Amino acid sequence: MITISIAGKNVGIDNRYPYLARQCARYHSTGAADFTVAAGEAELARERALNAAADGHACDYSDGYIESLAVYRKIAEKMLDFDTLLFHGSGIAVDGVGYLFAAVSGTGKSTHTRLWREKFGERAVMVNDDKPLLRLTGSGALLCGTPWNGKHGLGAPMEVPLKAIVGLNRAPENAIRRASVYELLPLLLQQTYRPNNPALLSKTLALVDRLCESIELYTLQCNMNPDAADVSYAGMNRKDCL
Repeated sequence: MITISIAGKNVGIDNRYPYLARQCARYHSTGAADFTVAAGEAELARERALNAAADGHACDYSDGYIESLAVYRKIAEKMLDFDTLLFHGSGIAVDGVGYLFAAVSGTGKSTHTRLWREKFGERAVMVNDDKPLLRLTGSGALLCGTPWNGKHGLGAPMEVPLKAIVGLNRAPENAIRRASVYELLPLLLQQTYRPNNPALLSKTLALVDRLCESIELYTLQCNMNPDAADVSYAGMNRKDCL
């Protein structure tokens, strides 16, 4: 049994395998758990089946890794009670302000945030490079680090105000502009974890609506050259970016 602190909550995890304890080492908490999750046999089997279907072959992941995936799924569903969404994207903070890049897998989200780290040096901190939590508050959205932060483990136990979500596309030339909710909504829904349970799905969709009202939305055409970081950062921090 371990307790971790993420997105403003202490989460108890009744884990079977040591993998989760190692994965969550930087997020351990000594506080009382706000809620506790555990993955049973049926949930582990379901997770294996989902990954086998996605990969197109029998699932060969370790028991510990499968438990980690199943547990995070349960955490994400419980976090909806606390106005918090699980989102697939690469989130970075510069000078304490968060920016989240979203795209289909393989487009270059992690490559683009690496360019930001190279440009800004110590001013930039990776919050989560894969599956951050987004917590909606009365004063806006927070980008929250979690232990589920991608194969390279790029992330930190922190939360920062989220300024913008950026839909990233590959293109020969770099350009950024403000996007409407209707333009970016299909991508946001695609990259948000959507539970199968109808009641939980309804909560999720309501939170996505709130998210869109709380932050700025952009679309970025990006060639992954170093000046892509200059274009995207400048575009989100000047008043004439339309």
